[in-house]
Amino acid sequence: MHDISQYQDFFIDYLKKQNIHKEPVNLYEPIEYILGLGGKRIRPVLTLMAAEVFNTDYSVALPAAMAVEVFHNFSLVHDDIMDDAPLRRGQVTVHEKWNLNTGILSGDAMLILAYQYFEQYEPNVFRNLAKLFSKTALEVCEGQQWDVDFETRKDVTIPEYLKMIEYKTAVLVAAAMKMGAIVAKTSENEADLIYDFGLNLGLAFQLQDDYLDAFGDPETFGKQVGGDIIENKKTYLYLKALEFSSKEKASELEQLFTLQLEDNTEKIETAKAIFNASGASKATQDAIEMYTLKAFETLEKMEINAEKKDVLRTFGENLMGRKV
Repeated sequence: MHDISQYQDFFIDYLKKQNIHKEPVNLYEPIEYILGLGGKRIRPVLTLMAAEVFNTDYSVALPAAMAVEVFHNFSLVHDDIMDDAPLRRGQVTVHEKWNLNTGILSGDAMLILAYQYFEQYEPNVFRNLAKLFSKTALEVCEGQQWDVDFETRKDVTIPEYLKMIEYKTAVLVAAAMKMGAIVAKTSENEADLIYDFGLNLGLAFQLQDDYLDAFGDPETFGKQVGGDIIENKKTYLYLKALEFSSKEKASELEQLFTLQLEDNTEKIETAKAIFNASGASKATQDAIEMYTLKAFETLEKMEINAEKKDVLRTFGENLMGRKV
């Protein structure tokens, strides 16, 4: 097993060797741009790590890891269009740098490119990867639609929200790990367990993302802080604040989340104050820890050695404590 930074380096080296610079330039240049913006490469790292957890060299999993990263970035390009987001990883978003049509079409091309990476595997592995990938891609779309629907609904429940983030975010983290297991040709039971590990880690990751969206450092977060508040998104923070607040404060928060303003500075600060005063901030941090610990419980059921469990546990702990 290697450490996280080594897996990141392995993947980045592989990414740099990909021949994405093709004609027409206006289709492929945005793809190169978004893939080159950096980030922690969490999902492809998980694919490489999972392969080695099951005694297969990471290099065998590189095409599957690339598919995961290309798909993830495809979803970001389209998410940014839907959210009208100006920044991604601290840089201008694709649709802002080029235009809306380019963002849509380049995103579509990325989805197809992602599938092409599976063609490097033998038929049985290809079939299992493609089957998991298709299921996951559709769930991500369903999660995204729920996310959009929730912006205009006033009756979103916490179980509904958790299902939405499971589909929008956690299933891809889980699938990234299971792809490593599929490439390694491990048992179905072990592949399912590492999927469950990834699913709970993914839920913790998204709840952490929600928290950082409100309380992250603009210098390190890489996205517009307060973006969820501006977009009136019913996040875990928001829903917990409604649950814990007095009727008056809950009504104030609900009213706040109907506003579309030119200057959102006061709106963001008012929402954050309610999140803190109500205990919603603490409840969100507790939920992040709970899902991380659930992932660790799944880890104990896996038939892998202690050293490999420690690598996965360390990754989860670092994810829980991240600032970006």
